[in-house]
Amino acid sequence: MATPTLEQMKQAHKMLSEYSYKKRPVQHGYANRTLSINLSTGKIAEKPVTQEMKEIFTGGRGFALWLLWQAVADGMTWDDPQNELVFANGPINGSTVYPGLGKSTVVTLSPLTHQVIDSNGGGYFGPYLKFAGFDALEVQGKAEKDVIIFIDGDTGKVSIEEAPLEVLDSHLLASQLTDMYADPALGERGKAGISVVSAGAAADHILYSGLNLSWYDGRRQHVRIKQAARGGSGSVLRDKKIKAIVVRYSRLKGSSNHPAKPELIKKAGKRINREIALYDDQQNQMRKVGTPHLVEIMDHFDLLPVHNYRFGRHPDSYKIDSTVWKQLFTQGLPDGCWAGCQLSCSHGVDHFHLQTGPYVGEAVLVDGPEYETIAGLGSNIGVFDPAAVLELNFYADTYGIDSITLANSIAFVMELVAAGHLSQEQTGGLDLRWGNWRAVAELVHQMARGEGFGMIVGKGVRGMKQYFAQEYGIDAHYLQDIGMEVKGLEFSEYVTKESLAQQGGYALALKGGQHDEAWLIFMDQVNNQIPSFEDKAEALHYFPMWRTWFSIHGLCKLPWNDIEPPENKALPDAAKVPEHVENYAWLFEGTTGQAITADELILQSERVYNFQRVFALRLGFGTRAHDYPPYRAMGPVTVEEYESRAERYDKQLRHEAGVNPEGLSVPEKMAALRRYREDRYEQLVDAVYKRRGWDSNGIPTLATLQRLGIDFPEVMAVVAAHRH
Repeated sequence: MATPTLEQMKQAHKMLSEYSYKKRPVQHGYANRTLSINLSTGKIAEKPVTQEMKEIFTGGRGFALWLLWQAVADGMTWDDPQNELVFANGPINGSTVYPGLGKSTVVTLSPLTHQVIDSNGGGYFGPYLKFAGFDALEVQGKAEKDVIIFIDGDTGKVSIEEAPLEVLDSHLLASQLTDMYADPALGERGKAGISVVSAGAAADHILYSGLNLSWYDGRRQHVRIKQAARGGSGSVLRDKKIKAIVVRYSRLKGSSNHPAKPELIKKAGKRINREIALYDDQQNQMRKVGTPHLVEIMDHFDLLPVHNYRFGRHPDSYKIDSTVWKQLFTQGLPDGCWAGCQLSCSHGVDHFHLQTGPYVGEAVLVDGPEYETIAGLGSNIGVFDPAAVLELNFYADTYGIDSITLANSIAFVMELVAAGHLSQEQTGGLDLRWGNWRAVAELVHQMARGEGFGMIVGKGVRGMKQYFAQEYGIDAHYLQDIGMEVKGLEFSEYVTKESLAQQGGYALALKGGQHDEAWLIFMDQVNNQIPSFEDKAEALHYFPMWRTWFSIHGLCKLPWNDIEPPENKALPDAAKVPEHVENYAWLFEGTTGQAITADELILQSERVYNFQRVFALRLGFGTRAHDYPPYRAMGPVTVEEYESRAERYDKQLRHEAGVNPEGLSVPEKMAALRRYREDRYEQLVDAVYKRRGWDSNGIPTLATLQRLGIDFPEVMAVVAAHRH
């Protein structure tokens, strides 16, 4: 059957519902309304953004959490039609003067973790949604057949269209819809006014499909995608029968946010952009290589995950380090995923020829890979071939698969195969040895087709723990120790055995093992800047709150600390990058007109963060029992792991744990080390809870809720029901 033409696809669309709204400019960073769509009824409506919403939840993730809280019922599952998929931007989001202001945040009930999940991604969707007229979009219900939601900021119309012919794979779908919905009167420039949200073929079958958010790269003349990947929001998108969400805003200007004090925004932008121009090449080279610069650094400090986090370095890591990617990335400056971003770290590889799958032999653009994908689908599964990493990267993206969860799920299975717990027969004939990337590629294609062992791996690590224990009788305690997830969300790609603070950074994170709350390995392990429990607790208060601030404003965190003024390193609180914190205070005041201090920035985040903790509590989570990592995050699970660092561990037993290792067998030494490290983790949790204003069970206290002004009756009722 011939591939349908663009015109045939458009002709096959059937209008199901349409809504017209009054266009009006954004004022001081806010559109002052949200868009609500119910796919079951076809109803499209707008809701006002109240002053209370702004004061308590600020924007972005805060707005999304509040909308979801109001929509869902207790005991609801992720695939209930009443579950919402909520997208939000934030007041600072959309400025083109300062780098990194184009992020979108998506919030929903997660198929993977069963609690509320938030994830953020680049591309133009968040800003265009706001400039089209809305601070947030909430989608509820389920369509009967595949639909496209089109938000037209040029004409002030929203439509739901049945869309039967377009393919699901994002690299094709995003391009097709960009061509279909771009304003033809603007020619090539019209494509830059389109952003598409899609998932991919795997989203129909697995629990951890992410979202792809597009933008048009005018220099390449190619539609590109960034991911809001974590927790399965793409699976929710497809469960609602959404093929894509398209927003059009064709006349972007630097003043589209209508800031109150544009001179303050220009002041901050001038300062940071000068630093990028002068110092980026000496520091992390974000404009030349971006996050892949971390590969050799992590390997040097024994932090690069190898073979399911058993080890932290590998002799072949140089084959996938930044020197390799610097040669492969193919476009010069600017190369950013939002207009005006001078950090320009959105690198890609053009004309990559695929070796497997339905597009074998085709030349494609691979976006990235980022460090997490290189470490996850590279060293963590024993793959040190950059072409293989690119192949897996491309298919994970176009199929809509979270590459972090995918990598950890495969590494988990590979370790079970290597240890003799899973046979090739049990993996459906796939030879899942360390490094066998072609077998991994076939597994990924199975996920897209909804068949074979790919459906088992598509459950994620927590789901496989339960499945392998029940179906194959593998010891559940062993599976728990080596399965790198917490709260059902797989770890980001850093080895945390020697960083107690980072163990807490993952396990105490609201949504699970994700580094976007706190990345403290260098402060803790390498530089020893936070030696006491109180120091670590302070870091595990400040940095999660600070990073939350980015998600309530729609910002990328990279311009905050991946480029720094040279004098910053001499400051006592250098990790906070005080000059850049001041920049963000200027951005907030410049946009909204409200002066704000550094402490008040944190207060904005505390409200949202603690509200999300209570939300988790409402869903049956949010207590101490859910804040523990697998033991491999703390120390060695296997004899091989211990022996690979025996000198280090023996020294720690003697000088820190007060245990003489002489005469002890390796299992005895492992047991003693485990008791010591688990006790330290308990002390850390106590200190963090105290600093955050939570009780010993991890529940925000009445005083904390009152201080933050989120002591609403419905919030207090949830907390009261869980007090002992």
